[in-house]
Amino acid sequence: MKDKKSLIIYFSRADENYSVGYIEKGNTEIVAEYVKEITGADMFKAEPVVPYAKDYKTCIEEAKERIGNAPIKNTLTDISQYEVIYIMSPIYWGTYAPELETAIKDLDFSGKTVRIITTHEGSGLGNVVSDVRKVCTGANVDSNALAIRGSSAKDSKDIIEEWI
Repeated sequence: MKDKKSLIIYFSRADENYSVGYIEKGNTEIVAEYVKEITGADMFKAEPVVPYAKDYKTCIEEAKERIGNAPIKNTLTDISQYEVIYIMSPIYWGTYAPELETAIKDLDFSGKTVRIITTHEGSGLGNVVSDVRKVCTGANVDSNALAIRGSSAKDSKDIIEEWI
């Protein structure tokens, strides 16, 4: 996979994270940067128009309210130049962050290989693999997805490199 033109589409949030406390950089962003370093992939961060609250409890309630309607600052319109798409997100309510769905829902994934990484503190992959399959029609969604504990994100580079 290292020699294929790749794109990372991810959502990540700093501030208070479950079981990790307040952090300067989101766990998923740390992991995304490792993938970029290993593969040379381009990156697209799905950033909410309205930032989430800094405290975790309020944030996850806001995420629940945004399911199906989570506007993002910038959008991707064309991924045709990429062979491999890495989709990465923390687990919110059993799946990826609502902003990630906004970022991927209108893209043409025909013929693309999609690889998934989640960060979590006990949810594993949640329903992300099946939810990505529903949205990324025409893609080969790799069932060998990777779930990384957020509290271990900083120490996950070797695991990611082996997975890739």
